[in-house]
Amino acid sequence: QVQLVESGGGLVQAGGSLRLSCAASGRTFSSHAMGWFRQAPGKEREFVAAISWEGGRTAYADSVKGRFTISRANAKNTMYLQMDSLKPEDTATYYCAVELLPGGLGSTRAYEYRYWGQGTQVTVSS
Repeated sequence: QVQLVESGGGLVQAGGSLRLSCAASGRTFSSHAMGWFRQAPGKEREFVAAISWEGGRTAYADSVKGRFTISRANAKNTMYLQMDSLKPEDTATYYCAVELLPGGLGSTRAYEYRYWGQGTQVTVSS
């Protein structure tokens, strides 16, 4: 059974940092692109960042570019999201996801992701 488990969320003051982790189990995803999405209350889920299957290509939403860094450790079947200079508008539930097809470069479109975690809450106070 495939499972993605996010961790590292919490409450932080504006300007602070958090590091999210996404641990996969049940199968290896070293050949699949992975991504992070977030959803704030009353808003639609939005793309945050994605990373290609081998980690050589990354993509970011304009709102987080320069502040967030996505990475992965295929040997550990784990993906990370380093979040710096956090803002109150970053407050949301953050979800990790794995693309359906292998060999991907990291899509910004949620429908291209097959497996999803349960989410971890990030709250940034002003």
